[in-house]
Amino acid sequence: MIEFAPIGYVESDFTEIQDDPDVFKGTVSRIRIKDEYVDGLYRIENYRRLYVVFVFDRAEGYRLVIHPRGDRTRPERGVFGTRAPYRPNPIGLAVVELLGVDGAVLTVRDLDAIDGTPVLDIKPCEDQVAY
Repeated sequence: MIEFAPIGYVESDFTEIQDDPDVFKGTVSRIRIKDEYVDGLYRIENYRRLYVVFVFDRAEGYRLVIHPRGDRTRPERGVFGTRAPYRPNPIGLAVVELLGVDGAVLTVRDLDAIDGTPVLDIKPCEDQVAY
């Protein structure tokens, strides 16, 4: 068994799982970091883009073959060739634009996670240092 504990949670206007991750493009959301991890944000504002690792905690079960974006007019494909939340290990990964940092809260654009989603980790996109 592998266990992880969230470092924070997503705050978003989206409250339901979305079949089409494109609906998140351009949207602004926040990541609220738990108090004990806030020091880990030191100088994160030096980066324009971040990787956010999160858990699809409300996705029930998984499907190995699906219609992309829930669109039955599209040919089926394997789940590993999609961004679908219904995965054997319900882990999400997003590249987001960092818009701001205010204490324990990161404001980001393009995070395809819904309100309350547990965040496991945040990593900088190394080639995107803003200094």
